[in-house]
Amino acid sequence: MTNAETNITGLSSDEAKRLLQQYGKNELTPQKKESFFRKVLHVICEPMFLLLIVAAIIYFILGEPRDGAIMLIFVIGIISIDIIQEWKTDKTLNALKDLSAPHAVVIRDGKETVIPSAELVPGDLMLICEGVKIPADGFVVSCSDLCVEESSLTGEAEGVWKVARTNEAPSGDYWRRDYCYAGTLVTQGTAAVLVDKTGAATEYGKIGANVSAAPAVQTPLQKQTGKLVKVCAGIAAVLFVVVGIVTYFNIPDHAFSDRLIESVLSGITLAMAMIPEEFPVILTVFLSMGAWRLAKKQSLVRRLPSVETLGSVSVLCVDKTGTITMNQMTVQEIWAPDGDEHTLMETMGLGCEVNAYDPMEKAMLDYCDAHGISKEHLFSGELIDEYAFTNELKMMGHVWSRNGKVVIAAKGSPESILTICELDDRSRETAEHKISEMSKEGLRVIAAATATMASGDAIPASITECRLKLCGLIGLADPPRESVKADLEVCRRAGIRVVMITGDNGITASAIAKKIGMEHSENIITGAMLNEMSDDELREAVKTVSIFSRVIPEHKMRIVKAFKENGEIVAMTGDGVNDAPALKYADIGIAMGKRGSEVSREAADLILMDDNFTTIVETVRDGRRIYDNIRKAVGYIFTIHIPIALSSLLAPLLGVAPDALMLLPLHVVLLELIIDPTCSIVLERQPAETNIMTRRPRDPKAKLLNGRTLLKSFIQGLVIFAASFGTYYAVLAYNPANAPTARAMGLVIVMLSNLFLVQVNSSDRDFVLRSASLLLKDGVMWAVNIGTLLMLAVILYTPLSGFLKLSPLSAGQLLASAGIAALAVLWYEIVKLINRLRSR
Repeated sequence: MTNAETNITGLSSDEAKRLLQQYGKNELTPQKKESFFRKVLHVICEPMFLLLIVAAIIYFILGEPRDGAIMLIFVIGIISIDIIQEWKTDKTLNALKDLSAPHAVVIRDGKETVIPSAELVPGDLMLICEGVKIPADGFVVSCSDLCVEESSLTGEAEGVWKVARTNEAPSGDYWRRDYCYAGTLVTQGTAAVLVDKTGAATEYGKIGANVSAAPAVQTPLQKQTGKLVKVCAGIAAVLFVVVGIVTYFNIPDHAFSDRLIESVLSGITLAMAMIPEEFPVILTVFLSMGAWRLAKKQSLVRRLPSVETLGSVSVLCVDKTGTITMNQMTVQEIWAPDGDEHTLMETMGLGCEVNAYDPMEKAMLDYCDAHGISKEHLFSGELIDEYAFTNELKMMGHVWSRNGKVVIAAKGSPESILTICELDDRSRETAEHKISEMSKEGLRVIAAATATMASGDAIPASITECRLKLCGLIGLADPPRESVKADLEVCRRAGIRVVMITGDNGITASAIAKKIGMEHSENIITGAMLNEMSDDELREAVKTVSIFSRVIPEHKMRIVKAFKENGEIVAMTGDGVNDAPALKYADIGIAMGKRGSEVSREAADLILMDDNFTTIVETVRDGRRIYDNIRKAVGYIFTIHIPIALSSLLAPLLGVAPDALMLLPLHVVLLELIIDPTCSIVLERQPAETNIMTRRPRDPKAKLLNGRTLLKSFIQGLVIFAASFGTYYAVLAYNPANAPTARAMGLVIVMLSNLFLVQVNSSDRDFVLRSASLLLKDGVMWAVNIGTLLMLAVILYTPLSGFLKLSPLSAGQLLASAGIAALAVLWYEIVKLINRLRSR
């Protein structure tokens, strides 16, 4: 042991701080932070910013330092926006990591305290229980039924039964039974462990210190948008050459060097307009902010790609207890075949753990206490042996020495307990009838049985070797959550099938299912039936069965697999140690935050902080909203880039002189200053569509931009282009010397169209008035819109207008531009009206 060992009362806060400084954080490898300089460099190296910098340099070469300086100021502005946005995103993601980071229970200052596992230090007294992944090496000070699975270190899958440390010399084995190791898993029992080693000093740390972190894998959306950006960049490169050549021949009277520079500048303008550099920003910001909003609603996202998958979920497999029900167990009814209820209550109490943490055992002990049988009375004897609960046996037992006799108290599922009870046919039939009767009332039924032996008699080696007397049955009520019935109806309308998986018997599960209005509540598959089924038979059965009873964790994997092979996208809840494989295999694994084991939380994609079924439904709703908004934002980017790109392309083709073009690089940069916050702030905040939970789940293979969305974006962009460029060209044709006015009107139409476009495209079916009403309630959206109008005023009616080669517009020209912009976008409201009339 280290010299940091203290007595078993734990450390003081001051000692813990000193030891944390001495030994460092309990981490295998210290987390590296990317420097600010590297972040700036990463942003500047984006193709868009390289083009902007090249354009600024060209302005300086042309002898226009003022334009070059303005360009650089705008570039710095856009880079600043991107860096601030990236900083906020990193901050959000780090906060999410902190929320989902593992925690440990320790004794500090003489009381139980929950701390991040990274803050454990040698000398801490750590409390562990079933489902915990042990975060540090340490000596077992005291334990009860402690079994640890150490396969991560030893390769042996069988659990190791731990013992408390004694003063005796340790055995020669390398892996000690009185010692717990970091990275291993508590499968049963509880213990107090005195931390000995942390971080890289642990046995796990020695093995894993040189194992590098897994590389980040691109999500499906990132791959799709990456391809889109590459396609657009390819097209931009081709058009760069075309426009450059056309511009070169449009100005034959200029010197060769001037012609070359002007043609390059025109090409750069078009290339900047063509590259949708906002795509990566959209994905990062929308997913991270979406995850943060979900965390505020008690749903903690551990893996960002799961946000993409939420909108595709078609089957929701949920545990009954605590998710559909309230997990507030109470003993509602007991039945003793011989009428001896006192013996039944004593037996069920003796069968519970002394320090009960299971809600069922707590309810039983509370019931005993309410009927005059206190814990002090129950546990006054000596516990001399235990029969541990297993998923296979579904029963457990305690062996007590009481008043000179040995008492065996067993409890568990009635089907299991009855197999070790000595009953004649009639008694067995009576018991089975009562089990069915209580189950039909929706009660969870537990059987209790006992045997008394002389103190010298041999104790059976296993519970299955016991021959017991049936004391009776206990019926526990766990009422469904009030909101579940309405939530199930929401799921049904959304095309999501809810499947109940429970360890209860089928009759109880069916009764609960009927109460909450579940479909196919009469169709049940039990664990025993599932064992007899082939994979093909199960795959066919899950098409009509929505209740699986007496299921053990190993069955969950088969159920998920069957649904997935049928083409379903499966979300699965789990809380136990053995649920981790099924949670990993499901498309979305959902762990319970309150009652879930640490191992299940680590395996999951989402953690429900309140263990509530309603939160799952709301999470799916939000997942659909996030994906909708990403799709709208990508469509918006295509739409708004079309008038910019076509204006940059068509003007040179029509023979417009380089100094009279509608958009110069300065103006493209100016528009980018508006587009960036519109994408990352306004569209991310859009509320869910009113019909979002009446649609079928999204096909996970569907493209982010399908033909319909592309067509809509192209037509909207084309109309805005026709309005802005048409106005510009008409004014320019009327007076070729008035290029600044023509340019100003064209630019105003694009900028105001952008404002209208966001409101119109915020919903595919609801009219713009709804968006406007939401705008009145949202301060951030107010700020963005007012900011755009102020920018418009600054570039038109301050000295900056001359620098930007614009001229102030008269009131008539400004109103005409606003009217044209409104018409260029609001026509789509008619399309919405036609679509709504068709759907009716």
